Amino acid sequence: MNKLFSIGFWSAVARFILRNRPLLLIIIAAITVFMGWQWQHMRFTYTEANLLPDDHEVNVEYNKFLDQFGEEGNLIIMGVKDSSLFTPKNFNAWATLSRKLKTYEAVDLTLSIGELQMLKKVQDSTSFALVPFIQDSILSEEALKKYKYELFNKLPFYKGLVYSPNKLGVRTAVYLKKDIINTALRRDFIVNDLIPAIEQFETDTGIDVHTSGMPYIRTLNSQNIIDEIGTFIAAALLVTSLIFFFFFRSFRATFISMITVIIGVMWAFGILGLLRYEITVLTALIPPLIIVIGIPNCIFLINKYQQEIKLHGNQAKSLQRVIAKVGNATLMTNVTTASGFATFILTNSKLLKEFGIVASINIIVIFLLSLFIIPIIYSYMSVPKGKHLKHLNKRWIGSFVDWMERMVREHRIAIFIAAIVLLCASIVGMNNIKISGSIIEDMPKGEAFFSDIKFFEKEYEGIMPLEILVDTKRKKGVMKLATLKRMDELQEYLAEIPEFSQPLSVVELVKYSKQAYYNGNPEYYQLPNSQERTFILSYAKNSAKNTNLLASYVDTTGQFARITVFMKDTKTERYDRLEEDIRAKIDKIFPSDRYEVTLTGKALVFQKGTKYLVNNLVISLSLAILLIALFMAWMFRSFKMILVSLLPNLLPLIITAGLMGFLGVPIKPSTILVFSIAFGISVDDTIHFLAKYRQELIANDWKIKKSVYAALRETGVSMFYTSIVLFFGFSVFTISSFGGTVALGALVSITLVFAMLANLLLLPALLLSLEKEIANKKTFKKPAMQILEANVDETISEEEK
Repeated sequence: MNKLFSIGFWSAVARFILRNRPLLLIIIAAITVFMGWQWQHMRFTYTEANLLPDDHEVNVEYNKFLDQFGEEGNLIIMGVKDSSLFTPKNFNAWATLSRKLKTYEAVDLTLSIGELQMLKKVQDSTSFALVPFIQDSILSEEALKKYKYELFNKLPFYKGLVYSPNKLGVRTAVYLKKDIINTALRRDFIVNDLIPAIEQFETDTGIDVHTSGMPYIRTLNSQNIIDEIGTFIAAALLVTSLIFFFFFRSFRATFISMITVIIGVMWAFGILGLLRYEITVLTALIPPLIIVIGIPNCIFLINKYQQEIKLHGNQAKSLQRVIAKVGNATLMTNVTTASGFATFILTNSKLLKEFGIVASINIIVIFLLSLFIIPIIYSYMSVPKGKHLKHLNKRWIGSFVDWMERMVREHRIAIFIAAIVLLCASIVGMNNIKISGSIIEDMPKGEAFFSDIKFFEKEYEGIMPLEILVDTKRKKGVMKLATLKRMDELQEYLAEIPEFSQPLSVVELVKYSKQAYYNGNPEYYQLPNSQERTFILSYAKNSAKNTNLLASYVDTTGQFARITVFMKDTKTERYDRLEEDIRAKIDKIFPSDRYEVTLTGKALVFQKGTKYLVNNLVISLSLAILLIALFMAWMFRSFKMILVSLLPNLLPLIITAGLMGFLGVPIKPSTILVFSIAFGISVDDTIHFLAKYRQELIANDWKIKKSVYAALRETGVSMFYTSIVLFFGFSVFTISSFGGTVALGALVSITLVFAMLANLLLLPALLLSLEKEIANKKTFKKPAMQILEANVDETISEEEK
């Protein structure tokens, strides 16, 4: 009954498609136009990917910090390490650059040597005044030497802020307005105003400027994502079309397939716009993924059509058989592939959830487009000629099939030994895998902004902000001397950590106030003692109001203070130890009954997000395996067959994990995706093989060996074709400038090659070796769904009587 229903359903689908060809083409064209209209709603992301759910403790604490102090990542820094800067011409150009940037609407303020202010005690008053550091209207080389000496030796307040700790470089800080940080205005300013101004300065002076800061990094990183989308699509189309033509030697077949996947790409962009999702580093991969995954559908359909034409030459019958015979199997394989991507929806990460939703929808969409477009277009074309069918008799393909059969027939023990050796070696390699929480590891290492990040890490000891929020639990509690001393003790501890920059907080302002009170003597750059605290702190409070120096480090109520430290790119294991030590130090310095101190900032959020993601994706992969196992159980009605079919698909995942350990490729958001994607795709070959195997068992009266070899010969060629397309298709991602995308492409390609070999060698070998246990009528029950149809024409005839 199930068989009749399945055959009847797909026969009805075939008739519907072929009888309504003009209508279906019009509908597809109309939807394509609609999807093209949705492109206007596509947006490129202007924020960092937050891998944590909104209600996660770390996110809650970070949002609390933002509520108090606003967006932290609004600083762009321009650094110079060139002694020729301190010549009149170059120094004036540097000061002019800062003044020019200050005039732009997006800029809140700039801090540069040419506009530095010094604190000076106002006589007969309990306050300070700000006076220009450079007071000469015309600068000579001698005057610049004097100012350079005073800056580096008499103004410790600006150490790490304006000049580098090693006193070899200087920098200008550009603070953007916080309300434009996560908008397109940020990009417009950086691309259209900031970069041209810096390039003009470099041309005029011959001095290299290093530029960094989170807004700058995020903007150029996003621009790289945008630029690579077109490259990926073009490369995927070129590679897959060349391979397709090599296999089929037919411009017509290649053209039809390319038209199909191009429409699929248009729909993919349209769905992104329709759902109002941002284009991120992950969703940017979906259009080329659709090409890579869609081409195998075209291969199966066109290959079957040409086989049918070669068999009997009747075009109408061939097209009907293509839909009825291959449609169900192709649907099942696309569903399993979509399931691999759909497991990302189960994570609480918005980034992965959106990727999973769009990818899984588009995989089903490209299946439907292939099923409708290919038969319809072929129905309007002439019957393929003999030259178009020559590829079906290629000698090297026959040699490959003979080699597979010979290996399975004569070398099963060798196959098992090789599988066990690879498994053991891979388990050893898996133990060496590290988790990476690096923010910059996947960034394009060939880009200038990546070199600039390394420059600032070396010269200024960090670039990624780590924040410590101090809640004194009472208004104006920050400016109490006891609180300041505790903060200073913590800052001294942080300053000794080599991965951290010089900490910044209101403590520096108080120290500077004391120095100014003692007429600028740098020996007094320290916190006041108990005798000095009354008048020094009153000076400092008034200075904070009048000068706005470091005002963003204390909230308006005086209850909350922040300590900002910039962190170098740090390995996860080292970061974990640092975090543990810092939290222990905080607990020791700040009594919990009087203070609430929170460790937060972008660096911590990203580190925690990576760990959270890894844990969630392990669960997602487990669910993907369970989901597909249940799916296969429903299809084949055999628990033993589930175990046999899963082994060849789990082994490639373990081998890939082992390779990651041996090659030093860490687990990170990009590489963890490999396993769910590869598993969802590789299991397709298993379904095709087992479906054909069961069909051969029934046709050959349950003769195991004959059925295995027949299934191997029938499905081996298509599995080889599709695996080659997938291998080279995913290899396209290795041309990316993003390390994570390169790793994703390479690892998925490697995994799919191992999966092909496992399904063509290990799976048949297991079936032959375990024939008594799994291949009998009781164990291998009638499936819930007929995947491959042996006798479509008879059933169609019966229905039409």
